[in-house]
Amino acid sequence: MLFFLLFPRRRPITKPPSRKQEVTQLLRSPAENAESCSNTIGKVIPTAGLTAMPLSDVITLENLEQKLPRWDSASDSHLYAIVDMGSNGIRFSITSLEPPSTRLLRPVYSTRAPISLFDALTPSETGLVFPDSTITSVAATLADFHRQALMYGVPQANIMILATEAMRRAANGGRMLEAIEKSTKGLGVHILDPAVETLCGAVMGSRSGLGSLPERGALFLDLGGGSVQMTWVDPSASDYEILAARSGVSLPFGAARLIRVLKQGEATVVAEQTEKLSSGLAEAYNGLCRQFPRLQALREAYQNREEGLVDVYMCGGGFRGYGSMLMHTDEVQPYPFSTVNGYSVPAARFKDTVRMRSVHEDHQDSIFGLSSRRREQFPAILTVIEAFINAVPNIGSVTFCGGSNREGALMMKLPLEIRESNPLEALASVKDIEKPVFDAVAQILRDAMPDEPSLARIPTVFSTGLTSLVIRETWSRQGHDADSNTSFALRNAIIRDTDAPGLSHRVRALLALTLSARWSGSLSAGDAQLSRSLQAIVDREHPGASFWAFYIGGHLRVLADIFPVLPLAADQLRNGISLQGRIQRTSDKKDRVSSTISIHPSTQIRNAEKMAKKLKEVVNSVAQKQALKFEAEIIIKS
Repeated sequence: MLFFLLFPRRRPITKPPSRKQEVTQLLRSPAENAESCSNTIGKVIPTAGLTAMPLSDVITLENLEQKLPRWDSASDSHLYAIVDMGSNGIRFSITSLEPPSTRLLRPVYSTRAPISLFDALTPSETGLVFPDSTITSVAATLADFHRQALMYGVPQANIMILATEAMRRAANGGRMLEAIEKSTKGLGVHILDPAVETLCGAVMGSRSGLGSLPERGALFLDLGGGSVQMTWVDPSASDYEILAARSGVSLPFGAARLIRVLKQGEATVVAEQTEKLSSGLAEAYNGLCRQFPRLQALREAYQNREEGLVDVYMCGGGFRGYGSMLMHTDEVQPYPFSTVNGYSVPAARFKDTVRMRSVHEDHQDSIFGLSSRRREQFPAILTVIEAFINAVPNIGSVTFCGGSNREGALMMKLPLEIRESNPLEALASVKDIEKPVFDAVAQILRDAMPDEPSLARIPTVFSTGLTSLVIRETWSRQGHDADSNTSFALRNAIIRDTDAPGLSHRVRALLALTLSARWSGSLSAGDAQLSRSLQAIVDREHPGASFWAFYIGGHLRVLADIFPVLPLAADQLRNGISLQGRIQRTSDKKDRVSSTISIHPSTQIRNAEKMAKKLKEVVNSVAQKQALKFEAEIIIKS
């Protein structure tokens, strides 16, 4: 015994991985990593005191229906709690799917734990592993989330934990799953297969925040901490979301992973991996073009120097970080919107990575929407953006979306008719008994629009799905004066219904301008500046959009003056007023837009001339900037 005390047995020395080995492990593809890992994800793990149970399920496109049960409108509870164990952080939210506002995915509670699972992955001889401290911290965090969900009344069956890239790669993922199961009283973790991550993130996560999809299709991308996904979405295809997920490509170049390579890797490794990223995105785009004729046709048109531009939608924290930098440097200043969700830029702005890099390096103060962690990862984000630009030269407009795996998973629970419905209709909440009257007002307004094919390309309340919401707001707040209501219309459209699907920056700007014109009160200096900023936002997509917003809003004022109370009968509207708009092309390059308003004598209007004068003032306040001139006449029917 004394011998062993004096000369203890030497433990074998485990040589820590070299820097090159660490980077190599980080850059393994999920398939390569899984081959070398002895993890227990998807296996049955016996737990002390409990019956052996599967602590996790891998959700694939094949078992999606089984693993994501459909939403039931007759359910006793419509509250759902979802945890997204992302590579850059763990997010938790509670959402209400209560009818009739189910499509709005109304947020009830949301929080985030700043735990980067990807940063926590530590290289070892057996692969990438989570340290014990991380496992303990994650289990405690999810226990807190679980308690909060129960406090809000979320049924245990409606609580779901999702995990992605970092959990797929961890060699000791089973230990993490076991700790989570113990801390949450039996909750398992759903590991998203890469195709399902594309479905729930890039496709349906983005889709959750959009009112509609472009008819000709669009590219959808998601940049998380561990990977980047790209796919093509063609809304005309049956089961387009599943087709997009199957066709999508996931590359192991997330912002958290790539920044570690850029910082720690040798120059040759950085060059090699940057080339892999570029070639990977280029091949992904080529593959999508081969599979989707519409996308190939756009590329060929662009190569033939025709338009052929591709709309792009981006989600994920990495891409939203780039969007925040673009918004910080937007030509409209001060930019009126805070969140980057729903922010759109043309290709020229999107491609200006040199300027974005310069701002990142030179601007020492904080930038709204960019956390210190996201600023640290910004060089990696730029690397992905530049690789995408090189791969897809025919980028059109780029829109940044706020959806995530959580919203995407909820969308996949919904029936098709709700999932594809216009969320702004749900926001307007038109009852069945009101619908004939709303339809009558909408038709009267459409009759005011000139029969001109070129107008179909201009964003208006009609093309953006705002019609019912605008009608709803037209007859509200009538107890306040016009000046107050004009200011309210401009500002409320910016902040109302935070993150509501369909309310992009452009749509909010159209709503604000249309309703401010409906009241057409005087503007303070601050409101005048805000109005000009909103006009610039809608006009940069299509010059003339602000004119038609004021045109429609001005006619709404006429309707509200004639009918101070929205009639209960549609015939009262149809018989009381009719509108007709025309465009006259002129040789002096200043087209004339005219409106004829025919009013039935039963309306007993006595100030028709004053109404016409006010309408002309409102619309002509923006007409000159669009090289237009507006005329209006009101006729009392005999």
